[in-house]
Amino acid sequence: MKIKILNGILIVDILSVLLILSIIFIPSSLVRVILGLPFLLFSPGYTLVAALFVKKEAMANIERIALSCVMSIAVAGLIGFGLNYTSWGIKLMSVLYSITAFIFVMSAIVLIRRARILKTNKFTTEFSLILPRWGDSTLNKSLSIILVIAIFGALGALGYAIVIPKIGERFTEFYILGINGKAQDYPAEYAMDNGTVTRVIYSDGTLDAISGLGKVTVGIVNHEQQTVVYSVKMTIDDEPVNIDFGGTITDILGPIELQKGENWEKEIGIVPLHMGEHQKVELLLFKGVETTPEDSLILWINVKEAE
Repeated sequence: MKIKILNGILIVDILSVLLILSIIFIPSSLVRVILGLPFLLFSPGYTLVAALFVKKEAMANIERIALSCVMSIAVAGLIGFGLNYTSWGIKLMSVLYSITAFIFVMSAIVLIRRARILKTNKFTTEFSLILPRWGDSTLNKSLSIILVIAIFGALGALGYAIVIPKIGERFTEFYILGINGKAQDYPAEYAMDNGTVTRVIYSDGTLDAISGLGKVTVGIVNHEQQTVVYSVKMTIDDEPVNIDFGGTITDILGPIELQKGENWEKEIGIVPLHMGEHQKVELLLFKGVETTPEDSLILWINVKEAE
């Protein structure tokens, strides 16, 4: 049975462009999953095999499809290995653009070779679907049946994974960063005069004699697989204290509503109430209306009298 379709190379190129557009404009959609799987597991190998075996009679369609899947895995792995040693790293967009570039280069080679060898470059092609005949050898019939079962099994597993996605681990990421945006350089030494902070020294030696508070950045990342409302409180030596948030004094940060995978990161100010060594500053994270903290972070500060 022969089926007339658009040239396979053009289909692969069009689907690659559609995948890029869906990732840019429709993040976290079902479309990017449907287009992304063949993009990784079929398209690179298909264009490579087409560039190597230009003549249709050089390989049966079923063999071409199987070899395309195997070669795609190899090509994607090699591209990822190469990206690991570049400044781009193995990231979504770097992998996307690199594999797309490979597909386009192979596609150009295919079209050029077809024009030179076959003296033609049609925009449509005929796809021959040949079922195993009873006159074929037992080995050929068995391999064909196994391959068909494997393809339909993979499609079924893909459909099940899309319809009933596996729920990953549920947790919340709670962290604080110092003045340089790293997990260090926190306020360590305070100087106080008549209840007012006159100087703050950070652990990296930075001196702040202007703001009158120690600054840290608080971050929350929602990995709970659902929308969650958070709030943050602060205590010093287990006593509740106010938080300076953008110049506003508040006893609680929140409500902070985060969607699945969403990140919240803001700078706050820590102002001690009295002098003393080794004061424990604790930031408490709460979920919803819970009264027990979900997580906590601790800093130690020294508060001395100003000289």
